[in-house]
Amino acid sequence: MAKLKGYQIFWECLLKEGVDLIFGYPGGAVINLYDEMVNYPQIRHILTRHEQGAIHAADGYARSTGKPGVAIVTSGPGATNTVPGIATACMDSSPLVVFTGQVPTALIGNDAFQEADIVGITRPCTKHNFLVKSTEELAKTIREAFYIATTGRPGPVLVDMPKDVIVGEAEFEYPEKVHIRGYHPSTRGHPQQVRKAAQLIAKARRPLIYAGGGIIISGAH
Repeated sequence: MAKLKGYQIFWECLLKEGVDLIFGYPGGAVINLYDEMVNYPQIRHILTRHEQGAIHAADGYARSTGKPGVAIVTSGPGATNTVPGIATACMDSSPLVVFTGQVPTALIGNDAFQEADIVGITRPCTKHNFLVKSTEELAKTIREAFYIATTGRPGPVLVDMPKDVIVGEAEFEYPEKVHIRGYHPSTRGHPQQVRKAAQLIAKARRPLIYAGGGIIISGAH
């Protein structure tokens, strides 16, 4: 099995997920990803003027298409600028996969230039987040990120990628199936709850259903 660089694995994974459009703003920690992008013309990149704009644009894309919105930003301030948009997507159950650059693994926790604990910062406002610790884990992590973002109640997932993971080398194998221990999303209503709701509607004189975005996501409209 051929070995690929982390930045090649990244783009190959996006192709496997059917991604054709991403939003982003480049920086030092992700510059290798941007350099490699020219070899993947199937994926269109929209350059925003600010990282916050990239996240909101990806959110809008997800809401209008039903597909997961994808954004890529650099480390430190680039990553922290995404927090307002990620929080919005979390509250509105919008499927996003946000890729952030990070300082090399050996420098994490040492107050390195443009280092930020974006995994800790976004823990309260993401459905899940990952810190990729090796190039070998990159493909599996990206697969799980898209799966989590789009299954059950959708939401934003963040993948933090240290510089050494991006430039490292590993065999590329994209998992066909995903099994995450403890994560078994269900989109079917509980029979007793559905029955109770139907009874309440039947008894109501002027029934009003105040429904959320799940109605659109389910295709029931």
